[in-house]
Amino acid sequence: MVNVNKAELIKKGFVDIEIDKSLDLHSEINKLRKEKNAVILAHYYQEPEIQDIADFVGDSLALSQQAASTSADIILFAGVHFMAETAKILSPQKKVLIPDSNAGCSLADSCSPDKFAEFKNKYPGYTVISYVNTTAEIKALSDITCTSSNAFEIVNSLPKEENVIFAPDKNLGNYIKSKTGKENMVIWDGACHVHERFSLERILELKKQYPQAKIIAHPECEQTILIVADYIGSTSALLNYTIKDSSNIFIVATEFGIIHQMQKTNPNKLFIPAPPDDSTCACNDCVFMKMITLKKLYNTLKYELPEVTLKEEIRVKAEIPIRRMLEISAKLGL
Repeated sequence: MVNVNKAELIKKGFVDIEIDKSLDLHSEINKLRKEKNAVILAHYYQEPEIQDIADFVGDSLALSQQAASTSADIILFAGVHFMAETAKILSPQKKVLIPDSNAGCSLADSCSPDKFAEFKNKYPGYTVISYVNTTAEIKALSDITCTSSNAFEIVNSLPKEENVIFAPDKNLGNYIKSKTGKENMVIWDGACHVHERFSLERILELKKQYPQAKIIAHPECEQTILIVADYIGSTSALLNYTIKDSSNIFIVATEFGIIHQMQKTNPNKLFIPAPPDDSTCACNDCVFMKMITLKKLYNTLKYELPEVTLKEEIRVKAEIPIRRMLEISAKLGL
């Protein structure tokens, strides 16, 4: 094994070591995975080659459930940093790795712990429901977490009169507020850079070209996009909808990576990525998700770096709302 400067590596956030170009990365990763009893979890927004080599591909809720139940010694998380943090929160005894610790999240970054603590103090007695797309520090300030898959059910499981703070995604929060009719809900003003960039005008132009197409959208999209959508759902819900629905053409308003799974499960259907405002681009990618590469995956598994670590005090506090979410989800059969 090549000697690595761990301090320098931590500073960079990923293993920047060149590899033999003749290596078959797929077979090498498979060999290391077996030797180290490691499991590779990948989000739907990862590059196709990352999704294809993963042991499990899913959305935030499914990945949280996998992280909580795996018997592997090492969890290699092909996703953004808050997802790997969630795995560490749920499995503190396991080594959790992320191929690039610089893979952040614009939504998580829109909610700083200090400012959120101030916001929370303005509403004493309110139940704090935080989207799983947050840092461990925000989860530690929360009562329950949720994902786009279960946000409606989590909010709806509370008594009608219970006051709620929902953070950090304003678009998802407002969508859930309108769907549940829960007026006593205050919402943090955060958003995802991917889902905020969709162009209504360009989507409607696509609809004219493909009048039979169904527009499907993630609830993190702005309200103008949700209004024209034929179906609104989480990433996994959008995938399931395309499998079950009789339509053959879909305009997909979420991160482009999910289309890989849609095409795999529906090879005879057409999936058109909803375009962003940038007229030079035809699809909408999360730059953070795309920071994970096969080379980084290999180096991370080989050198077991970068490792995700958390202060135990924060981890313990952050685990409570996640466990509560998982309990409610299990109870409701989600």
